[in-house]
Amino acid sequence: MSHTVYLKQRLERTTPMPDPLPAAQPGEGAVSGKDATARAPDIFAYLDYRVYLADWFAWMKLRYPQYSYRRFAWRANRTSPSMPGKVLAGQRNLTPASTQSFLKALALEPAEAMFFEDLVALNQAETPKLRAAAWEQVRATVRFRSARVIEGDSVKYLLHWYIPAIREFAACARFRAEPAWLASQLRPRITAAQAAEALDVLFALGFLERGPDGKVVQAGGALVTPHEFASMAAVHYHQGMLERAVAALSDTPKAERHFLGVTAAIPAALVPVLKRDLDHIQERLLERYDGLAADREVVYQINLNIFPLTEPIECNEP
Repeated sequence: MSHTVYLKQRLERTTPMPDPLPAAQPGEGAVSGKDATARAPDIFAYLDYRVYLADWFAWMKLRYPQYSYRRFAWRANRTSPSMPGKVLAGQRNLTPASTQSFLKALALEPAEAMFFEDLVALNQAETPKLRAAAWEQVRATVRFRSARVIEGDSVKYLLHWYIPAIREFAACARFRAEPAWLASQLRPRITAAQAAEALDVLFALGFLERGPDGKVVQAGGALVTPHEFASMAAVHYHQGMLERAVAALSDTPKAERHFLGVTAAIPAALVPVLKRDLDHIQERLLERYDGLAADREVVYQINLNIFPLTEPIECNEP
C-alpha cells in the first residue's frame, strides 16, 4: 500500500457546513433545533450529481423552509429560476459555464467542487470512452479519500525519508524486518541503528504488523496527510525526497530513473487549475499502482510539484 503527502487544502470537512446564505430576509427565517444542525450531504458519497443536488436541496429546505429554485438561481447568477428543476429532472444538462454557476450557489470547498465537476463529466459523458475516463477519475478520488490520514503522533512517520520507504518495502514478497539487511538495501545506505529506529516507529504507529506466520507486513491501508498539512514533518519529508531526487541524477543509472520537467509562462489565474490537474494525476497513480496483485520488488518515489520562477507581472503594469 502506498502513501501520499500533500501540502494542500484538506479534503475532509469535520464541522457542519457554514451557512451558505446571507442573513435571512423577511419571510425567510431560518429554522432552529435539529433541522438547523443537520449536516450537508457529503458529495463524496455520490456517483450521480443529480441525486446529490436533490439531497442538497432537501437539506436546504430543512434549514430554510422558504428556500427555492428561484433563490438558488439568483445565487448562481442564472436568469431562469426553472433551470435547477430542469437539471434535477434530467431535462437539461450542465454546461461548463452553468456548472460553475451551480458551484457558486452550492458554496462547496475546492476539493468538493472538483469532485462535483468529475461527477458531471461522468453522468453526461457522450461516449463509452469518455465515460470510462471519467469513471476512472471518480474512482481514484473515492479511493484516495478512503485512505488513512496521517496526523497527530503519526507525523513521526514523515520525520525521515527512509521510514516511509521501509514501510513500502514491506509490500515486497522477500522483505525482511532485519535492521542490518534493511540498511544494506536502501539507496542511499542507512545505518542498522536507523533501520531499527524506523521499524520501532512503524510498529508503534500500527503501520507494520507481524502476521500469524511471523512475517512482517504492512498494516493500516493506504496513507495520506490532510491537505494544507504544512507541519515541519511534512516539509522535512519533501526536502528529504527532493534531496534523493537530486542525488539520483548522478548516482542512479538512466534505465532506473525518469525525470520530466516543463518550464512555462502561464496566466496566474490558471495556477489553481494546474494544481487540480496534479491532484488528479496523483489520485490516478494511487489507484493504478496501490494494491497491485503482482509481486513487488523495488520501492520508487514519485514526486509532483510546481513552483514559480518569477514574480507575477500585473496586467496593468506599463
